[in-house]
Amino acid sequence: MAISIKSEEEIELMRLSGRLASEVLDYITPFVKPGATTGELDALCHDFMVDVQKVIPAPLNYAPPGYKPFPKSICTSVNHQICHGIPGPKKLKNGDILNIDVTIIKNGYHGDTSRMFLVGKPSIAAKRLVNVAYEAMWEGIRAVKPGAFLGDVGHVIQRFAENHNYSVVREFCGHGIGKKFHEPPQVLHYGTNGTGAVLEKGMTFTIEPMINLGKRDVKEMPDGWTIVTRDRSLSAQWEHTILVTEDGYEVMTVSENNPDKYLQQ
Repeated sequence: MAISIKSEEEIELMRLSGRLASEVLDYITPFVKPGATTGELDALCHDFMVDVQKVIPAPLNYAPPGYKPFPKSICTSVNHQICHGIPGPKKLKNGDILNIDVTIIKNGYHGDTSRMFLVGKPSIAAKRLVNVAYEAMWEGIRAVKPGAFLGDVGHVIQRFAENHNYSVVREFCGHGIGKKFHEPPQVLHYGTNGTGAVLEKGMTFTIEPMINLGKRDVKEMPDGWTIVTRDRSLSAQWEHTILVTEDGYEVMTVSENNPDKYLQQ
């Protein structure tokens, strides 16, 4: 299946969806603290999305082939959980690290982004992992331009993470996005320069590297969704939706309180 090239009208709609997804993360930030449950965070985000933003939470009841419907409106992955964590009753504790992944649908188009949150005062090792994962995402973003290869994006992410003695999860990757939650291409966070699809103006996809403190091996939990590190080491992930522009890239998931807003300048 071909990689879709978005029209100017579609790009405007995706800018709106991207901003709204990012604003959900702005909204939930003050509620992320010791004692809060991920289920409570999900309920707050759901109500904000549905009642205030008037958008559809894309994860709710999402069921790709082979999966049962996802039961919540956001993904919350704590500590050694890599991705697709299901919000629930367990309370966050001081020192936890948390990824909140938000995808919304507005006017038929998806906006997809995630951030890491430090709960209380995590260890130096945990904070360093979170920071390196963040920089790894940006290494990948900065490799985006027309004529570059998808393999270039994965290569710089892998090199950066492994140079800091971390590992890159290979079973899950970024993805094309637009009218569909997941569409071509797959955006691997490892790879070789000069391989994969050639990037063209108008492509939209996510870059969302999952970086582990220990080995890269993963395991699926019995709930059928939550993915964890096999060695129970910490994992961190950041995600943006990216547009390939005429001379580089545009980050589409930007809002007023985005932690990396300064990097857009």
